[in-house]
Amino acid sequence: MTMTTRVLSVSVPVSDQDAALKFYTEVLGCELRTDVEVWPGARMIEVVPPGSDVSLVLLPHDSQIPVAIRLGTSDAQQAHDRVREAGVTLHNDELVRMEGIPAMFSFTDPDGNGLVYLED
Repeated sequence: MTMTTRVLSVSVPVSDQDAALKFYTEVLGCELRTDVEVWPGARMIEVVPPGSDVSLVLLPHDSQIPVAIRLGTSDAQQAHDRVREAGVTLHNDELVRMEGIPAMFSFTDPDGNGLVYLED
């Protein structure tokens, strides 16, 4: 099974989300895809360069949302099981499921970089 189907997004840590949104849209020409409060105090802003499938997620340095590279997978449960069986440290013992958001889980690579698999 090919576990990773594509790169969905890459987090960009920012000190001021509104200023970052203005910079990425007005200066760099990115388009706003998402600006939503995922839960109280956790705002997620997603911008995408025109013609790109990969978005940038603008998150504050102290975000409750993981700063990570988000990867697509066709079967999040199978990916979760495979990553766990490989001895990787998972941040979620089970898949995270929230209304309107694909099943997901987060973990780190051997160098401590944050990764998230979302069912795609």
